[in-house]
Amino acid sequence: VSTQSTWGLFTPANMSSKPAAAKPAAKAAAPKAAAPKVPVPESILKKRARNDKLKAAQVQKQAETKKANKEKRKVIFKRAEKYVKEYQSTEREAIRLKHVARTTGQFYVPSEAKLAFVIRIRGINGVSPKVRKVLQLFRLLQINNGIFVQLNKATINMLRIVEPYIAYGYPNLKSVKELVYKRGYAKVNHQRVPITSNEIIEKALGSKGIICVEDLVHEIFTVGPNFKAATNFLWPFKLNSPNGGWKAKLNHFIEGGDYGNREEYLNALIHTMV
Repeated sequence: VSTQSTWGLFTPANMSSKPAAAKPAAKAAAPKAAAPKVPVPESILKKRARNDKLKAAQVQKQAETKKANKEKRKVIFKRAEKYVKEYQSTEREAIRLKHVARTTGQFYVPSEAKLAFVIRIRGINGVSPKVRKVLQLFRLLQINNGIFVQLNKATINMLRIVEPYIAYGYPNLKSVKELVYKRGYAKVNHQRVPITSNEIIEKALGSKGIICVEDLVHEIFTVGPNFKAATNFLWPFKLNSPNGGWKAKLNHFIEGGDYGNREEYLNALIHTMV
């Protein structure tokens, strides 16, 4: 085939000619038949109903708990207000009696302390069996352990037996609050549990009318009728060594040492150990 004849095939007339008409579109596919519905097993239906019922019960319980907690917070707030007024009235009464005694030329003798806080300051070397037993009864098993003690004839005699091994005195309201709020642990099922909510206190002491931390502090500070239950609920306090350490454990406090009764001066020691 010659080149001329080959080029003759692609003439302008041929190039300008219209393309061939497109084929008609294919017919639309027929719709598929709907799949038959598979019946849901009865066990799944029962499970769904049970889950819905449990969820509804849970939502209702949460709403009731929220409402009860709201009412409980109001009660706790009112109790705290009542305790604050009681503490203030007691303090004002003491100030008034001092003023009356001073103006009339008499002496004001405050009532004897009913509450003591006891701290163990010495270890187990050279401890006699009697002293060891008294320390065990006080639950003072480690150095720098502390407990609240109600002062009566029996406990005062016990304190005298173990006096060379302990430092004790009369805590004020601030010291009691610091100890309970900062170092307070509960004894739940013979385990040391941190007091993270009032529910722990209410569960253990609710039958005694103690439902919150403020109730616990009030019962301890005032040495109320449920003092024993309140102190047994608390784990013995584990305190730090005082700032600067102990001065002289073998000497009495009035001789410049550490052991023995410090009376109101114990509060400064507690502040350095909490």
